[in-house]
Amino acid sequence: MAYPIEHKLVIGIASSALFDLTESHKIYLEGGAEEYRKYQERHIDVILGKGVAFPFIRRFLSINKHYAQSSPVEVVLLSRNSPETGLRVMNSIAHYQLDISRACFVTGKSPYTYLPAFNTSLFLSANEEDVRNALAANYPAGLVLPSRTEDDDDDGELRVAFDFDGVIADDESETVFKRNNDVAEFHAHERERVAIPHQPGPLADLFQKLSLMQRLEERAQRRDPGYKKILRIAIITARSAPSHERVVTTLKSWGVSANETFFLGGMEKSRVLGIFKPHIFFDDQLSHLKSVGGNIPMVHVPFGVANRPPIPV
Repeated sequence: MAYPIEHKLVIGIASSALFDLTESHKIYLEGGAEEYRKYQERHIDVILGKGVAFPFIRRFLSINKHYAQSSPVEVVLLSRNSPETGLRVMNSIAHYQLDISRACFVTGKSPYTYLPAFNTSLFLSANEEDVRNALAANYPAGLVLPSRTEDDDDDGELRVAFDFDGVIADDESETVFKRNNDVAEFHAHERERVAIPHQPGPLADLFQKLSLMQRLEERAQRRDPGYKKILRIAIITARSAPSHERVVTTLKSWGVSANETFFLGGMEKSRVLGIFKPHIFFDDQLSHLKSVGGNIPMVHVPFGVANRPPIPV
Protein backbone atom coordinates (compact mmCIF):
# COMPACT_ATOMS: atom_id res chain seq x y z
CA MET A 1 0.00 0.00 0.00
CA ALA A 2 1.34 3.46 -0.94
CA TYR A 3 2.19 5.99 1.74
CA PRO A 4 -0.52 8.52 2.58
CA ILE A 5 0.45 11.92 1.14
CA GLU A 6 1.33 13.30 4.59
CA HIS A 7 4.18 10.75 4.73
CA LYS A 8 5.52 11.40 1.23
CA LEU A 9 8.13 13.79 -0.08
CA VAL A 10 5.92 16.00 -2.24
CA ILE A 11 6.95 18.59 -4.82
CA GLY A 12 4.38 21.03 -6.16
CA ILE A 13 5.15 22.32 -9.62
CA ALA A 14 3.63 24.97 -11.86
CA SER A 15 3.23 24.19 -15.54
CA SER A 16 5.57 27.15 -16.23
CA ALA A 17 8.42 25.26 -14.51
CA LEU A 18 7.67 21.84 -15.96
CA PHE A 19 7.10 22.85 -19.59
CA ASP A 20 8.21 25.51 -22.04
CA LEU A 21 5.27 27.95 -22.08
CA THR A 22 7.09 30.77 -23.87
CA GLU A 23 4.64 30.94 -26.77
CA SER A 24 1.57 30.47 -24.55
CA HIS A 25 2.70 33.26 -22.21
CA LYS A 26 3.25 35.58 -25.17
CA ILE A 27 -0.33 34.95 -26.31
CA TYR A 28 -1.59 35.73 -22.82
CA LEU A 29 0.37 38.98 -22.58
CA GLU A 30 -0.72 40.17 -26.03
CA GLY A 31 -4.32 38.97 -26.13
CA GLY A 32 -5.42 38.39 -22.56
CA ALA A 33 -7.13 35.44 -20.86
CA GLU A 34 -9.73 34.80 -23.59
CA GLU A 35 -7.16 34.61 -26.40
CA TYR A 36 -5.03 32.39 -24.20
CA ARG A 37 -7.98 30.03 -23.66
CA LYS A 38 -8.70 29.84 -27.40
CA TYR A 39 -5.04 29.25 -28.17
CA GLN A 40 -4.76 26.37 -25.72
CA GLU A 41 -7.96 24.78 -27.00
CA ARG A 42 -6.68 24.99 -30.61
CA HIS A 43 -3.38 23.43 -29.55
CA ILE A 44 -4.75 20.89 -27.08
CA ASP A 45 -3.06 18.00 -28.92
CA VAL A 46 0.25 19.83 -29.44
CA ILE A 47 2.70 18.49 -26.89
CA LEU A 48 4.53 21.14 -24.88
CA GLY A 49 8.32 21.20 -24.89
CA LYS A 50 10.31 20.35 -21.80
CA GLY A 51 10.79 23.15 -19.30
CA VAL A 52 13.69 24.00 -16.98
CA ALA A 53 12.58 21.66 -14.17
CA PHE A 54 11.56 18.75 -16.41
CA PRO A 55 14.82 16.71 -16.10
CA PHE A 56 14.74 17.12 -12.32
CA ILE A 57 11.09 16.09 -12.01
CA ARG A 58 11.46 13.08 -14.34
CA ARG A 59 14.32 11.69 -12.29
CA PHE A 60 12.67 12.54 -8.98
CA LEU A 61 9.61 10.49 -9.96
CA SER A 62 11.84 7.58 -10.97
CA ILE A 63 12.50 6.94 -7.27
CA ASN A 64 9.05 5.34 -7.05
CA LYS A 65 9.98 2.74 -9.67
CA HIS A 66 12.39 1.25 -7.16
CA TYR A 67 9.88 1.42 -4.29
CA ALA A 68 6.66 0.49 -6.06
CA GLN A 69 4.88 -0.71 -2.92
CA SER A 70 5.37 2.50 -0.96
CA SER A 71 5.82 5.16 -3.70
CA PRO A 72 7.50 7.54 -1.22
CA VAL A 73 7.65 10.59 -3.53
CA GLU A 74 4.99 12.51 -5.42
CA VAL A 75 4.65 15.51 -7.73
CA VAL A 76 1.47 17.61 -7.78
CA LEU A 77 0.64 20.08 -10.54
CA LEU A 78 -0.32 23.47 -9.08
CA SER A 79 -1.58 25.69 -11.87
CA ARG A 80 -3.06 29.12 -12.54
CA ASN A 81 -4.89 27.50 -15.48
CA SER A 82 -8.53 26.52 -15.49
CA PRO A 83 -9.27 22.80 -15.90
CA GLU A 84 -10.13 23.51 -19.56
CA THR A 85 -6.92 25.33 -20.45
CA GLY A 86 -4.98 22.89 -18.31
CA LEU A 87 -5.95 19.94 -20.48
CA ARG A 88 -2.99 20.60 -22.79
CA VAL A 89 -0.66 20.43 -19.79
CA MET A 90 -2.20 17.17 -18.59
CA ASN A 91 -1.97 15.72 -22.12
CA SER A 92 1.72 16.65 -22.20
CA ILE A 93 2.26 15.00 -18.80
CA ALA A 94 0.65 11.81 -20.18
CA HIS A 95 2.74 12.00 -23.37
CA TYR A 96 5.98 12.07 -21.39
CA GLN A 97 4.68 9.30 -19.11
CA LEU A 98 5.21 11.35 -15.97
CA ASP A 99 3.47 9.79 -12.99
CA ILE A 100 1.57 12.93 -11.98
CA SER A 101 -2.08 12.31 -11.14
CA ARG A 102 -2.97 15.06 -8.65
CA ALA A 103 -3.57 18.60 -9.88
CA CYS A 104 -4.88 21.92 -8.62
CA PHE A 105 -6.35 24.43 -11.14
CA VAL A 106 -7.28 27.81 -9.68
CA THR A 107 -8.29 29.74 -12.83
CA GLY A 108 -6.07 32.80 -12.81
CA LYS A 109 -5.29 32.90 -9.09
CA SER A 110 -2.05 31.95 -7.42
CA PRO A 111 -2.06 28.30 -6.29
CA TYR A 112 0.50 28.75 -3.50
CA THR A 113 -2.17 28.92 -0.76
CA TYR A 114 -2.87 25.21 -1.32
CA LEU A 115 0.71 24.08 -0.70
CA PRO A 116 0.03 22.81 2.86
CA ALA A 117 -2.99 20.82 1.67
CA PHE A 118 -0.65 18.66 -0.42
CA ASN A 119 2.14 18.45 2.18
CA THR A 120 4.59 20.07 -0.22
CA SER A 121 8.28 20.41 0.63
CA LEU A 122 8.92 22.53 -2.47
CA PHE A 123 6.94 24.66 -4.91
CA LEU A 124 8.62 25.39 -8.24
CA SER A 125 7.30 28.08 -10.56
CA ALA A 126 8.44 30.55 -13.20
CA ASN A 127 6.04 33.13 -11.74
CA GLU A 128 8.07 35.36 -9.42
CA GLU A 129 5.05 36.83 -7.65
CA ASP A 130 3.76 33.37 -6.75
CA VAL A 131 7.16 32.30 -5.40
CA ARG A 132 7.65 35.44 -3.32
CA ASN A 133 4.14 35.19 -1.91
CA ALA A 134 4.71 31.55 -0.99
CA LEU A 135 7.95 32.36 0.85
CA ALA A 136 6.30 35.30 2.61
CA ALA A 137 3.71 32.82 3.90
CA ASN A 138 6.58 30.55 5.13
CA TYR A 139 6.03 27.97 2.40
CA PRO A 140 9.08 26.47 0.60
CA ALA A 141 9.37 27.80 -2.94
CA GLY A 142 11.82 28.55 -5.72
CA LEU A 143 11.78 30.55 -8.95
CA VAL A 144 13.09 28.63 -11.98
CA LEU A 145 15.33 30.79 -14.14
CA PRO A 146 15.62 30.52 -17.94
CA SER A 147 18.21 28.01 -19.13
CA ARG A 148 18.76 25.49 -21.89
CA THR A 149 17.07 22.19 -21.11
CA GLU A 150 19.27 19.12 -21.45
CA ASP A 151 17.76 15.75 -20.57
CA ASP A 152 19.99 12.75 -21.21
CA ASP A 153 17.80 9.65 -21.16
CA ASP A 154 20.83 7.48 -20.41
CA ASP A 155 21.64 9.46 -17.28
CA GLY A 156 19.43 8.02 -14.52
CA GLU A 157 21.18 9.76 -11.62
CA LEU A 158 19.45 12.70 -9.91
CA ARG A 159 21.92 15.39 -8.85
CA VAL A 160 20.62 18.17 -6.60
CA ALA A 161 22.77 21.06 -5.37
CA PHE A 162 22.00 23.53 -2.57
CA ASP A 163 23.50 26.73 -1.29
CA PHE A 164 23.57 26.72 2.53
CA ASP A 165 22.76 30.15 4.00
CA GLY A 166 19.28 31.40 3.12
CA VAL A 167 18.36 28.06 1.55
CA ILE A 168 19.02 25.09 3.84
CA ALA A 169 19.68 27.31 6.86
CA ASP A 170 18.19 30.66 7.85
CA ASP A 171 19.79 34.01 6.97
CA GLU A 172 21.21 34.77 10.44
CA SER A 173 24.84 34.64 9.31
CA GLU A 174 24.20 36.43 6.03
CA THR A 175 22.62 39.23 8.03
CA VAL A 176 25.82 39.60 10.03
CA PHE A 177 27.90 39.77 6.86
CA LYS A 178 25.54 42.16 5.04
CA ARG A 179 25.59 44.58 7.97
CA ASN A 180 29.12 45.78 7.18
CA ASN A 181 30.26 43.49 4.33
CA ASP A 182 32.93 42.39 6.80
CA VAL A 183 34.26 38.83 6.31
CA ALA A 184 36.24 38.98 9.57
CA GLU A 185 33.11 39.89 11.52
CA PHE A 186 31.24 37.04 9.83
CA HIS A 187 33.93 34.48 10.74
CA ALA A 188 34.07 35.76 14.33
CA HIS A 189 30.30 35.41 14.62
CA GLU A 190 30.44 31.82 13.34
CA ARG A 191 33.33 30.85 15.63
CA GLU A 192 31.46 32.17 18.66
CA ARG A 193 28.40 30.11 17.71
CA VAL A 194 30.13 27.06 16.30
CA ALA A 195 28.26 24.71 18.66
CA ILE A 196 24.85 26.32 18.01
CA PRO A 197 22.99 24.83 15.03
CA HIS A 198 21.34 27.20 12.59
CA GLN A 199 17.59 27.49 12.44
CA PRO A 200 16.09 25.81 9.36
CA GLY A 201 15.87 27.78 6.13
CA PRO A 202 13.08 27.63 3.52
CA LEU A 203 14.31 24.38 1.91
CA ALA A 204 15.49 22.59 5.05
CA ASP A 205 12.55 20.19 4.97
CA LEU A 206 13.28 19.29 1.33
CA PHE A 207 16.96 18.70 2.11
CA GLN A 208 16.17 16.54 5.13
CA LYS A 209 13.62 14.42 3.28
CA LEU A 210 15.98 13.91 0.35
CA SER A 211 18.53 12.73 2.89
CA LEU A 212 15.98 10.21 4.17
CA MET A 213 15.50 9.01 0.58
CA GLN A 214 19.24 8.39 0.47
CA ARG A 215 18.97 6.20 3.55
CA LEU A 216 16.34 4.14 1.75
CA GLU A 217 18.81 3.72 -1.09
CA GLU A 218 21.60 2.72 1.26
CA ARG A 219 19.38 0.01 2.72
CA ALA A 220 18.45 -1.13 -0.79
CA GLN A 221 22.12 -1.38 -1.72
CA ARG A 222 22.89 -3.43 1.39
CA ARG A 223 20.13 -5.86 0.38
CA ASP A 224 21.24 -5.86 -3.25
CA PRO A 225 24.87 -4.83 -3.97
CA GLY A 226 23.87 -4.40 -7.62
CA TYR A 227 21.40 -1.62 -6.77
CA LYS A 228 22.44 1.64 -8.45
CA LYS A 229 21.70 4.71 -6.36
CA ILE A 230 19.63 7.51 -7.90
CA LEU A 231 20.20 10.47 -5.58
CA ARG A 232 23.39 12.51 -5.28
CA ILE A 233 23.26 15.70 -3.18
CA ALA A 234 25.78 18.54 -2.92
CA ILE A 235 26.09 21.66 -0.78
CA ILE A 236 27.94 24.45 -2.58
CA THR A 237 28.56 27.43 -0.32
CA ALA A 238 30.67 30.59 -0.47
CA ARG A 239 31.80 29.90 3.12
CA SER A 240 35.33 28.81 3.94
CA ALA A 241 37.24 27.86 7.08
CA PRO A 242 36.67 28.63 9.92
CA SER A 243 32.96 29.26 9.23
CA HIS A 244 32.63 25.79 7.68
CA GLU A 245 32.41 24.11 11.09
CA ARG A 246 28.98 25.54 11.93
CA VAL A 247 27.60 24.04 8.70
CA VAL A 248 28.79 20.62 9.89
CA THR A 249 27.34 21.27 13.36
CA THR A 250 23.95 22.16 11.90
CA LEU A 251 23.67 19.16 9.59
CA LYS A 252 24.87 16.80 12.32
CA SER A 253 22.21 18.13 14.72
CA TRP A 254 19.55 17.38 12.09
CA GLY A 255 20.96 13.90 11.45
CA VAL A 256 21.56 14.57 7.74
CA SER A 257 24.48 15.04 5.37
CA ALA A 258 25.35 15.65 1.73
CA ASN A 259 27.33 13.39 -0.58
CA GLU A 260 29.62 16.27 -1.49
CA THR A 261 30.18 19.61 0.27
CA PHE A 262 32.16 22.51 -1.14
CA PHE A 263 33.42 25.49 0.91
CA LEU A 264 34.49 27.83 -1.87
CA GLY A 265 35.54 30.96 0.01
CA GLY A 266 33.95 33.27 -2.53
CA MET A 267 35.20 31.38 -5.59
CA GLU A 268 32.72 31.27 -8.48
CA LYS A 269 30.27 28.43 -7.91
CA SER A 270 30.03 27.81 -11.66
CA ARG A 271 33.48 26.17 -11.53
CA VAL A 272 32.08 23.38 -9.35
CA LEU A 273 28.61 23.33 -10.90
CA GLY A 274 30.13 22.68 -14.33
CA ILE A 275 31.67 19.45 -13.01
CA PHE A 276 28.89 18.29 -10.66
CA LYS A 277 26.25 19.08 -13.36
CA PRO A 278 23.18 19.24 -11.09
CA HIS A 279 19.72 18.75 -12.49
CA ILE A 280 18.73 21.62 -10.22
CA PHE A 281 20.65 24.14 -8.11
CA PHE A 282 19.06 26.26 -5.37
CA ASP A 283 20.62 29.57 -4.25
CA ASP A 284 19.24 32.69 -2.58
CA GLN A 285 21.57 35.08 -4.43
CA LEU A 286 21.05 35.79 -8.13
CA SER A 287 24.73 36.65 -8.55
CA HIS A 288 25.59 33.00 -7.83
CA LEU A 289 23.06 31.60 -10.29
CA LYS A 290 25.07 31.40 -13.47
CA SER A 291 26.88 28.79 -15.50
CA VAL A 292 29.32 29.04 -18.36
CA GLY A 293 27.12 27.22 -20.86
CA GLY A 294 23.79 28.44 -19.51
CA ASN A 295 22.70 24.82 -19.36
CA ILE A 296 22.44 24.21 -15.60
CA PRO A 297 18.88 24.48 -14.23
CA MET A 298 18.99 27.30 -11.68
CA VAL A 299 16.40 28.11 -9.03
CA HIS A 300 16.36 31.39 -7.15
CA VAL A 301 15.08 31.24 -3.57
CA PRO A 302 14.28 34.94 -2.92
CA PHE A 303 14.47 34.63 0.85
CA GLY A 304 16.02 36.66 3.65
CA VAL A 305 18.44 39.54 3.86
CA ALA A 306 20.09 38.80 0.50
CA ASN A 307 16.81 39.67 -1.22
CA ARG A 308 15.77 42.76 0.72
CA PRO A 309 16.31 46.17 -0.86
CA PRO A 310 19.22 48.13 0.67
CA ILE A 311 18.34 50.59 3.42
CA PRO A 312 18.71 54.19 2.13
CA VAL A 313 21.61 56.04 3.73
